[in-house]
Amino acid sequence: QVQLVESGGGLVQAGGSLRLSCAASKSIFSINAMGWYRQTPGKQRELVAVITRGGSTDYADSVKGRFTISRDNAENTVYLQMNSLKPEDTAVYYCHALERLSGGLYDYWGQGTQVTVSS
Repeated sequence: QVQLVESGGGLVQAGGSLRLSCAASKSIFSINAMGWYRQTPGKQRELVAVITRGGSTDYADSVKGRFTISRDNAENTVYLQMNSLKPEDTAVYYCHALERLSGGLYDYWGQGTQVTVSS
């Protein structure tokens, strides 16, 4: 079981930056992948960025070149650095972890943090 707690959301003007943090309740060294998703009212949750245990990353096309995902295994924390923010980035951002155990794959979600970008 992994508990995830996000922080760092808030209100920012277009063009500004925010850094989201996701603190895990246990070591993330063995967690297969961690990522950030976002969701707006009436829409499905969408993947924003993911980082694997090996450090490989992938991003949604809409955020490539602006967002950077990273992980600090010593701090059990994953970050999402968001630059050049746009109003369309406004959403609730959720941290996600995917862990492979002997019983199968398990995924965990944080409670979400609101990001609002004003024009």
